[in-house]
Amino acid sequence: MSCMYPRAMRSRPLAADRPLAQQVRMRLAEGMAAGEWKPGEALPSESELASAFGVAIGTIRKAVDGLVAQQAVVRRQGKGTFVAAHDPRRLMFHFFHVVGRDGTKAYPEVTTLDFRRDRAGPADAAALGIAPLDRVFRIRNVLTLGDRRAILDDIALPAALFPGLTEKIFLARENTIYHLYQSRYGINVLRTDERLRATQASREEARQLGIAEGAALLEIRRVAFTFRDRAVELRLSRVDSEHFEYHNTLGKGEPL
Repeated sequence: MSCMYPRAMRSRPLAADRPLAQQVRMRLAEGMAAGEWKPGEALPSESELASAFGVAIGTIRKAVDGLVAQQAVVRRQGKGTFVAAHDPRRLMFHFFHVVGRDGTKAYPEVTTLDFRRDRAGPADAAALGIAPLDRVFRIRNVLTLGDRRAILDDIALPAALFPGLTEKIFLARENTIYHLYQSRYGINVLRTDERLRATQASREEARQLGIAEGAALLEIRRVAFTFRDRAVELRLSRVDSEHFEYHNTLGKGEPL
C-alpha cells in the first residue's frame, strides 16, 4: 500500500481466516487510538479505504457501521465520517443521565474538592484492570444543577494512562473531563458500564451536598471504557435523590 496512507491502513495484511470487516474496524480503531485521525477529523472516503485495505466498499461500510455503533465515529450527511469529539453536547446526550424531578436536564457546574495521587485498592484494581497498589489519581468533584448541589463524584484514574496529569491541568481544562482525556491523552471514552443502588448519605456526603445525614441517595458506580474495552475511569456518584433522578433513554440517538 502507498505510504500516503496512515499506518493503520498500510501495516500487516488482513488475515483470510477472520471476518474482513472486523479486521478493518479494528485497524481503524487502532489508528484513532494512536492519533492518526484526531477528534473531529474526517476519515478517508469509503472508496479510499476500500482501495487501501484491498476490500469491497460493502466491507468498509460494515466496518464503519461498527464504529458508529460504538460511538467512535459519526456520519454527517453529505460530508463524510468523522472521529467523534467529546464536547458538552456529547456529554449531555450520551453520558450524563441525572435530571431534576420535573425532568429538566441542565449542564452541570463542576467544582473540584480534592485531587491527589494514591495507590489502587482491591476495588479500584478489579474495576480498572490494574494491579493492587498501582498508582492512581483520585479526584472528588461536586456537581451543581441549577442552584442546587446534586452529585458528589469520586473518580479513580490509572496514573499510567495519564502521564503528567496535575491538578493545575485538570482545573484548567476548557471543556468536559472526557474531552481532556481525549485531547491531551488520546483516550476516547466510548461506553460506560453503570450499576445503580439506593443508599443513605454519610455525614460527609450530607455536608458536601447540603442535605440531611441519612437522606436517601442514588449511588451510581460507573466504569468508562475506550477501544479494546480498556477501562480508563472508575467513578462513584452519589445523587441527591430527593431533588434529582436518573433518566436514560435507550435505543435513541441525539436529536437531529
